[in-house]
Amino acid sequence: MKTVKIGGTHFEASAVALGIMRMAGMATADAAKTLKAAHEAGINYIDSADIYGEGGSEKTFKEALKASGIPRDDLYIQSKGGIILDPKRSHDGLVFGARYDFSKQHLIDAVDGILQRMGIDYLDAFLLHRPDPLMEADDIADAFDTLQREGKVRHFGVSNFNPQQVEMVQSWVSQRLLINQLQFNVVHSGMIREGMHVNMIDDASLDHDGGILEYSRRKHMTIQAWSPFNYGLFAGMYINDPKYPKLNKKLEELGEKYHASKNAIATAWILRHPAHVQVLLGTMNPEHIKDSAAGADIELTKQEWYNLYFAAGNDLP
Repeated sequence: MKTVKIGGTHFEASAVALGIMRMAGMATADAAKTLKAAHEAGINYIDSADIYGEGGSEKTFKEALKASGIPRDDLYIQSKGGIILDPKRSHDGLVFGARYDFSKQHLIDAVDGILQRMGIDYLDAFLLHRPDPLMEADDIADAFDTLQREGKVRHFGVSNFNPQQVEMVQSWVSQRLLINQLQFNVVHSGMIREGMHVNMIDDASLDHDGGILEYSRRKHMTIQAWSPFNYGLFAGMYINDPKYPKLNKKLEELGEKYHASKNAIATAWILRHPAHVQVLLGTMNPEHIKDSAAGADIELTKQEWYNLYFAAGNDLP
């Protein structure tokens, strides 16, 4: 599989990663099949968060990893922390926070809990899970230093931060922030759209993210694209959705050309961008993993990339 250098460093991993948010509650044998399918497809990067399944996703992963026979050292394992779970709002596999907490002790305790639940000795990466408006320099810097010194975390990053928030945290910590997780796909493509509508006064010109795409490229910061097949936050999948007929027709046409699924073409669209994005798959279905991961081996032409962008309802100013 195609690889990406995380943060432009020698930390190199598969261009497609597997997110385990939906692993909570799965039978160990089924979860092991999911991990094996990902491994066989060339995926060597696992993404989690301490709140996924209220911790259940990481517990299931622990047992599934043992059952799969995949050596821990074959994988890069990443998790996120800093959200205090709100059980009352969390349901049907979706988790929501009550507040954020980036205090030193909470971040250290979060990593310790993650390691225990996943049955591993260290994380290859730990991300701050959404920006906390009350975050303080000493807390984050001391937590990162402690986690790295004790060998519990090797690399660090953030999730859903804008450029100024990244810059602020980076000015506090000695470790380079390598990763920013952001929702990004052919439908959820505002950071491309606003960059094309510069110096205009239409809605598409509104900058919601502070130029995060260009900032990430300039800083060689890896964008990990979550929900690659979803529109909205958790509204649904655009794949085969009748609300996106032109897009699905174009995905099907290109799928026939490249002998691949619509999901693979949608994956290839993200990976065609020169920002060297890493795609996070959220499916637990072995066949869907295989189909989607195949997109890493498809190199769309520039015209095909634009055709999909237009088919999703975007325009060219």
